[in-house]
Parts: sequence; C-alpha cells; structure tokens
Amino acid sequence: MREVIARHGLSASKALGQNFLFDEQLLNRIAAIPGSLDGKAVLEVGPGPGGLTRALLRVGARVTAIEMDRRCLPALAELGEAFPGQLKVVEGDALALDHGALMGEPFAVLSNLPYNVGTALFTRWLSGANWPPQWTSLTLMFQLEVAQRIVAQPGSGAYGRLAVLAQWRSSAKLAMKVHRSAFTPPPKVMSAIVHVVPGAMPEGVSPAVLERVTEAAFGQRRKMLRQSLKGVQGAIEALDSLGIDPTRRAETLSVADFVAVARILGSQVA
Repeated sequence: MREVIARHGLSASKALGQNFLFDEQLLNRIAAIPGSLDGKAVLEVGPGPGGLTRALLRVGARVTAIEMDRRCLPALAELGEAFPGQLKVVEGDALALDHGALMGEPFAVLSNLPYNVGTALFTRWLSGANWPPQWTSLTLMFQLEVAQRIVAQPGSGAYGRLAVLAQWRSSAKLAMKVHRSAFTPPPKVMSAIVHVVPGAMPEGVSPAVLERVTEAAFGQRRKMLRQSLKGVQGAIEALDSLGIDPTRRAETLSVADFVAVARILGSQVA
C-alpha cells in the first residue's frame, strides 16, 4: 500500500477526515470480523487508496466502494483490474446517496469511516423505518470515544442517545481497539472497531417517537426526567404508569425503559 500511495502521490486529506491504514495483518483481522464474506455484497465508504478494500477483495467479497476524493480513483481502478468483477467504485458523497438502491441486495457494511461523517452515517443506517434493514451487519471504525458511546451501558458517563439508538433493535459490541500509530498520519486519538448486527424490532414502537424521547431526555441529561421530558406530551404520565421515578436522570434508564416509554406514547398517538 505504501508503494501505491507513493506511485499515485497520495496523502491523507485532513479536510476529508482521512487516516490511511497500511498494516495488512490488521486489515485482514478487520475484514474477518463479520464472518465469511466470500461472494457477499459489501459496502465500503471512504476506501481512500484501498487498504481495507484489498483485504475485502482477498476474502472474496463483492465490494461497492463510495469515494469522493478523486485523487484516490486511479489507485482503486488498479485494484479493480487486479480483482476482475469484484469491485465497483462510485464517486460521490455517501451522505447524499441511497445505499439500498445502490446495492440492490442485502449487504454488509465495512468501513474505516472518515471521522467527519462517521456518526452521521451510523445514525442514518440505524434510524430507518423499515426493519430489518437491508444491511446485514455494520463493521465500522470510529474514534474510541464514539465507539464507547455506542456500546455504553446505563449508568456510565458515555451512555446516551447513541447507545439507545444502537441497542434498542440491534446488538452492538466493541470488536477491536486500534492504536493511533496504526494510521498514516496518526490521529490524535485512539480508534476502535464497532460491530453491529440487527435484531428483532420491538412491537408497537415508532423509531421517530423513541428518537424524540431520547433527544429530550439526553438533551438535558443533568436534569431530572420530570424536567427534561416535560416538553414531550404524555411522557411524565408514561413514566408514572411504568413505575419509573421522574426524579431519576436519563442515564439511569435502560434501553428497555426508553422503549417502554416510546411504546406508550406511540399508542396514545395511534
């Protein structure tokens, strides 16, 4: 990969949130996290010069890679020639594209996400009204702090909206920590791989209602629920009916508690 970068005169763009990975052993470990990908469709966002892409192609994945940095396209084209029929490169902004339409079939997502769009893409994949989603798993690189927020448990300082979003109808685990020295250039912080698999959709719960409740509750997380949720019609009454003390704070409620509140509020609207 260092030879590829040198040959094409590439360097990581700070503006695009790029940090390149060269360690083939590490990249192979990342590609193995979801299990066998032989013959399976994979979506990769921000492949850059193609380090992870190469690892995915080696295990037989059919990769669709979305890249908005035109400088990287020639290096990716070389990869496509080396693995005929396995790689499709789409130039564009992943936030502006319809991933389901682009893939046209069930797909796994594996990506060393650009830091500046990682959380936005993650929440988009998790927020869809249609469930189960078209994606079969998400294996994503984040800053360690963000990864810890995704897998956080109630009562911890990292627990918040992101944890509820990731866990209310999916299972999320921190699969691997990655030292900053593994990247070029090294970021200022540690990174981690999060692996998410969709689960069963709780009955009678609207994603939009759950989002509204968690946004209000964690938007004022230092306040008691009776204060933070007072703007959500029926929320305090829902807490009372569930036996949840309104003097508690948001971080003390479990994911199941938030789901139960959203279910009651949804039934009232219906």
